[in-house]
Amino acid sequence: MRIEVTRDIPTCQALRKVVFIDEQGVSQAEEVDGLDGKAIHLLAWDGDCPVGTARILMNGAVGKIGRVCVLPEARGIGLGEALILAALEELRRQSGISEAYLGSQSHATGFYEKLGFSVEGEEFLDAGILHRHMRRAL
Repeated sequence: MRIEVTRDIPTCQALRKVVFIDEQGVSQAEEVDGLDGKAIHLLAWDGDCPVGTARILMNGAVGKIGRVCVLPEARGIGLGEALILAALEELRRQSGISEAYLGSQSHATGFYEKLGFSVEGEEFLDAGILHRHMRRAL
């Protein structure tokens, strides 16, 4: 497995379609938000096959990690954690970024807490799925 920064947005979007639109039932209108061109994209590979992705958007001193997904056949081997750690490392490379922020699906908050994120605020619906805001210092 390897994770790299990529400009291959169509491949990242194809992975997100499988996970968010096809598997989780998110509408295409909600998934395709027009922000991909402003984001840093990470792509995870298993050999020659792309199997996961995440994107990072900058907002002042905060880097927002989002659109994190791993294909079903690549789950359970630590790839989600590796994507988050790679995103945090990429944020540390960015000038002036001191904090990471994300919107976790509520069922996954424990996963992010193990990586140093803290829950803040109340649950909210995003694309029909319960989420929690989470944040951590870099």
